[in-house]
Amino acid sequence: MRELVRRIESATPPDRDRALDALRGLAILGVVCGHWLVTALVADSGTVHGASPLQYMPQFTPVSWVFQTLAVFFLVGGHVGAKGYASARARGESYGRWLRARMGRLFRPVAVVLVVWAVAACVMLASGVDQDTVRALGKLVWSPLWFLLVFAALTAATPLVARLHPLWPLAVVLHVDLIRLGLDGPAALGRVNVAAGWLVPYCLGAAWARGGLRSRRTGWALLLGGAAATAGLVLFAGYPASMVGVPGGELSNLDPPTLAAVTFGLAQCGAALLLLGPLRRVLARPAVWAAVALVNLSAMTVFLWHQTAMIVVTSTVLFASGPLPGLHTVPDGPVWVLARLAWLPVFALVLLVLRHAFGAYEQGRSSGSTVVRKSSPARIRESRRA
Repeated sequence: MRELVRRIESATPPDRDRALDALRGLAILGVVCGHWLVTALVADSGTVHGASPLQYMPQFTPVSWVFQTLAVFFLVGGHVGAKGYASARARGESYGRWLRARMGRLFRPVAVVLVVWAVAACVMLASGVDQDTVRALGKLVWSPLWFLLVFAALTAATPLVARLHPLWPLAVVLHVDLIRLGLDGPAALGRVNVAAGWLVPYCLGAAWARGGLRSRRTGWALLLGGAAATAGLVLFAGYPASMVGVPGGELSNLDPPTLAAVTFGLAQCGAALLLLGPLRRVLARPAVWAAVALVNLSAMTVFLWHQTAMIVVTSTVLFASGPLPGLHTVPDGPVWVLARLAWLPVFALVLLVLRHAFGAYEQGRSSGSTVVRKSSPARIRESRRA
């Protein structure tokens, strides 16, 4: 372990901003833990269907405030994208080559998970598994991929949006919500917010890359202003308090992103900027940095396979011993919550196995372990641009 830590430390360029990697890792892990906590698979009369504890226990809504961290991911993505594109231009690299490198690491592992689950769905249907069960399991795996498509589109548009002020897409979100929610406009208009809503933190990250943000002053303004705006929208404008979708709810803050989701994201971005200093000090420790670096090298694999890990555990236990609390029962009480917390380490262990099996596709190497053993300055710099 000490040798691994030493290699990662020596492979890290001196000018690398380690806090960016930490924020990206926290954002991915927030999504993973959030999905594991607010997603339930209920076994009922031979079928399995999805449910949410937030539907039965709204008092746990603050969980969605902690683990819905997509805005931070887009903030870091905008920063890295804008800086990476500027560096590519300085090197004389074409837009096409820069984009292919970015998209390669993003979509190689996506293709693998789609193929594996397409085969798995065919096998389950051929084995007599109920279609509704197969559909529920597939939805858990495929539905989170929407955000990767949005991220890919914004990345491709980096040359056009890198200098766009975040207030412009924020104004678009405001007007879309005003028309579709305040004036009973067409619901389809909300699709505009899928791009505009996440463009706000992406443009904020690009402005940060240009040196246009003073981290502490801007951080406090975003945190306090975003939190106050979100509280006002929830208390006085009828927006849901949950920052994730809740089955049966009249309105979702996430599908499509609402003005409340965007202002909440701005508060998160402010908190992220305020954390930069403390994170940089902590990450000066080689062991801490090694852990963050390893998470980032497999960030996309972790995101793509975390729901599969939960499904594998849920299905295996159901087949072996029948329904158990926290895995197969209705998430309607404290017993389910405590049981689910006890299952989280098992999900994580299975996810580690899946990471070992499929992490190589994210790295573009033949073996995920080889990547770690042969860490080099060039490899670390490549991960910075990805």
